[in-house]
Amino acid sequence: MASEKPTRLPPDNNMNAMLRSRIGSIMHLMSGSFAVAGIMALSTVVAARALGPEAYGVLALVLTVGRICERFIRFESWQSIIRFGTQEDVEENPQAMSELFLLGLLLDIGCAWLATALMLAGGYIALPYIGLDRSDFYLLVIFAPAIAFNITGVPTAALRMADKFKLLAYFQLFSAGLRLTMAGIAWWLGAPLYVFLAIWTVAQLINIAVFGLLAIRQLKDLGIPNPLSSGVRGLTGRFPGFMAFAWSTNASSALRTLTTEADTLLVGALAGPTPAGAYHITKRFAKVAQQVATHVQAVIYPDISRMWARRRFADVRAVTVKVQLVLGGLALGAIAVTALIGEKGLDLLLGGEYDQVYPMLITQLIAVMLIMFGAPVRSTMLAMNRPHVILIIAVLGTAVFFATAMAAIPMAGAIGANYAHIATAAVNLLFIEIFFRVGYKRHQSAVAQEPVR
Repeated sequence: MASEKPTRLPPDNNMNAMLRSRIGSIMHLMSGSFAVAGIMALSTVVAARALGPEAYGVLALVLTVGRICERFIRFESWQSIIRFGTQEDVEENPQAMSELFLLGLLLDIGCAWLATALMLAGGYIALPYIGLDRSDFYLLVIFAPAIAFNITGVPTAALRMADKFKLLAYFQLFSAGLRLTMAGIAWWLGAPLYVFLAIWTVAQLINIAVFGLLAIRQLKDLGIPNPLSSGVRGLTGRFPGFMAFAWSTNASSALRTLTTEADTLLVGALAGPTPAGAYHITKRFAKVAQQVATHVQAVIYPDISRMWARRRFADVRAVTVKVQLVLGGLALGAIAVTALIGEKGLDLLLGGEYDQVYPMLITQLIAVMLIMFGAPVRSTMLAMNRPHVILIIAVLGTAVFFATAMAAIPMAGAIGANYAHIATAAVNLLFIEIFFRVGYKRHQSAVAQEPVR
């Protein structure tokens, strides 16, 4: 007997109502992320002013080594949990949800420990090649606990699936404020480089601890049994396709890391610690705008996953396009505000030693605008269960980035990395739009040919 195809849901006329209902969540995330990003940017300013260009460049390179190892290894387990947790047979089964979260937790822990080992071993080897010295290895050791305990995938999934976006937006304010306060005190006391690195580590650990406690409480409120009470044996077999999806997102994330984090190391290797520090400041400021896209994705991804699983394809496309237009407009606004502040405004904030930041920031924001416009499509492709497409585009984008950066940085200096980001973002946006439109039309045609039940 042939298996029945899932019944198509009738068109949903409340798609706009759903979007309106998410505006509050998006506003909370935007205000919270702006506040956190703003405080972190101030922490960056304090560290840059206190340490000076060269020592701050060393701090930036050490932090980048840690972030590269962590992001190169991690599986982005929250994406897999949401992708499989929004399936009706799983979402309505508390025990299945508990097992799904346990699988994500095991991935998070294993990846964090492996990333720490990679940072210490690989970092020791790489130090002389990125403009540092082997004697700087102790700085990696100071930052290691922040990587070893960076278990955030499961907490992220728990809060996002429960629509706790207000909580998600504001909980980081405490650790960000603590970092700024400690950095200010260290500046006042004339503390050396390793003290600032220890401050960054402590703030990260506090942030992780609070995040984990919030997730535990949320799982309890949802009626999901403690994941640690579930059995480990045969866990991956209970969610067919989970690991394949996770491996694809891991590979895509690893490739994005090569362009979004290793770029600082590339600048350090080709131009030295001082330009690398200025480039790192540029990225921290640009991240304030990019955080908007990240958090808007966080709000719409669970809904898009549910809509796609229930075959509401037209709604998925409409939501994607509308969010794209909003993010593109916000990115243009960020460029306009930066131009209004101007080079003199940034020099007043950072000091004359960082006069190269302004042109790098403008070019970086152009790349961010392209990234923000493409971000909703990336979430939609994941909801469509097309992580392999994201991976293919990531491979292409990585090749474009390094080809451009290796040619541009020796000629133009650190800003050459910004040019490489623009080229990469443009290529990624072009191809993800093509793949999305082709995939959408195929699904739409297939549904149109099915008999209505």
